Amino acid sequence: MTWHVGRLIDHVHLRAGDFAASRRFYQAVLETLGRPIEVGGEGWFQVDELFVDGAEAGTPPTHIHLAFQAPDRQTVDAFYDAALKAGGIDNGAPGERPYHPGYYACFVLDPDGNNIEAVFHGPAKRSAASVEFEPLSPDQPT
Repeated sequence: MTWHVGRLIDHVHLRAGDFAASRRFYQAVLETLGRPIEVGGEGWFQVDELFVDGAEAGTPPTHIHLAFQAPDRQTVDAFYDAALKAGGIDNGAPGERPYHPGYYACFVLDPDGNNIEAVFHGPAKRSAASVEFEPLSPDQPT
């Protein structure tokens, strides 16, 4: 069976109740995946398709399940450890899951209660390391 991923989601936007705590948490766990915070400013940051900002007064934080790809089991383990050290709450220690053979994952709750997962799907060949696109000028054909 061939799995096709990375074509549906353009970006995920989380609104953090405690922006500073969320930044510390995501900085710690994303570094284990080799994905440091790329850009940011006062009250926001972005890493690949993930955009996080502080929730405005009266706006509730976002609550979702978000799964990050890990290149191997050791990275899932490191992600879990970093998450707990950065204030995350255990929601499922690293281990095999019954979703499909080779599915190895951990689950933690971030500072706003989002269910954050790191998953390694087992040895596989990727068709591409990432999706690349370059914006066209208005006079270029698509």
